[in-house]
Amino acid sequence: MKIQKLLTALSAALLTSTASLAAPPTEIGPGEGLLDIVAWPGYIERGETVAEFDWVTSFEEATGCMVRIKTANTSDEMVALMNEGGFDLVTASGDASLRLIAGKRVQEINIDLIPSWGTVDDRLKNAPWHTVDGKHYGTPYMWGPNVLMYNTEVFPEPPTSWSVVFEEQMLPDGQSNKGRVQAYDGPIHVADAALYLMHHQPELGMVSPYELNEEQYAAALDLLRQQRKIVGRYWHNAFIQMDDFKNEGVVASGSWPFQVNLLKAEGAPIASTIPVEGATGWSDTTMLHSEAAHPNCAYMWMEHSLASNLQSDLSVWFGAVPPVLDACTDGRGMQTAEGCATNGLGDFDKIRFWTTPISRCPSQGECVPYYRWVSDYIGVIGGR
Repeated sequence: MKIQKLLTALSAALLTSTASLAAPPTEIGPGEGLLDIVAWPGYIERGETVAEFDWVTSFEEATGCMVRIKTANTSDEMVALMNEGGFDLVTASGDASLRLIAGKRVQEINIDLIPSWGTVDDRLKNAPWHTVDGKHYGTPYMWGPNVLMYNTEVFPEPPTSWSVVFEEQMLPDGQSNKGRVQAYDGPIHVADAALYLMHHQPELGMVSPYELNEEQYAAALDLLRQQRKIVGRYWHNAFIQMDDFKNEGVVASGSWPFQVNLLKAEGAPIASTIPVEGATGWSDTTMLHSEAAHPNCAYMWMEHSLASNLQSDLSVWFGAVPPVLDACTDGRGMQTAEGCATNGLGDFDKIRFWTTPISRCPSQGECVPYYRWVSDYIGVIGGR
């Protein structure tokens, strides 16, 4: 029943027009005293994980808007929470943001009410995952690649291909990878399989890992079914994945820099790489719910979120790239130019950023829509 409800909601969101949304406000009033945010793990920190990383307390003190945080581990979970309501903001990736716009769950924002908008990287100001018909539906928050995380005791040299998590093989330690690798527990992982095939089966004619015709899609599903035979666990919780690398014998998986950084800080034998096939990635946007109960606090937070010191510290904490480029060099936070380079600043054009697959696609007219990715990936995980 839950699966059917999710499929219905996703399908409706993709088919709904963005018309009739209310016009954005022209001024910010007094704060309402509260702010409810749905966020990826590690995105909204108040010093509870590591004392030095706290960008909530100063905001609360300055505005009187007390922040309540609900973490979500997948984009589908974010969409479901925003559909339920009760939240003001969400840090949505590209595979959720367009669904939220189409489903009228988020509203157009007035960038004139966000003074720091001008500091945003020009490549992101009109990004297609938050800009529709010239209207902005959020402020960029952070971006980065989905990296291949690996155990350096098993891999003395960085693995050069995603094959270590897609195809059964002997690893450098002389043991099979079967049961020792993971895959992401989200339908968007179909795009990772497609990206792998773009490199290894160019005869399929794929242009984008998010725009797949029936033949290309079938090939991606076949690869994922093959992967199912070697995956020890499908992960969606960052902290559980970290525990699996430390205690359950997992040695390689697609992951986020967030897990890599925390594990390395703990002294674990962990590193990451972007293999020869490239990588998918995420560019996340802070979006305002269409029925937000605390819009003034929300606008104050969107401005706060673009402060270069916050962007700098979050970039260090999460291992991501700040959309405010001054955060890499102005010294107001912990980040440096070298750190931004390490996090992938120069890789922007190499990353295939998450976006929502739709039935009418630019590359070939008809493509397999996202609701089928959802149902079929559930089948893959279930062994079908």
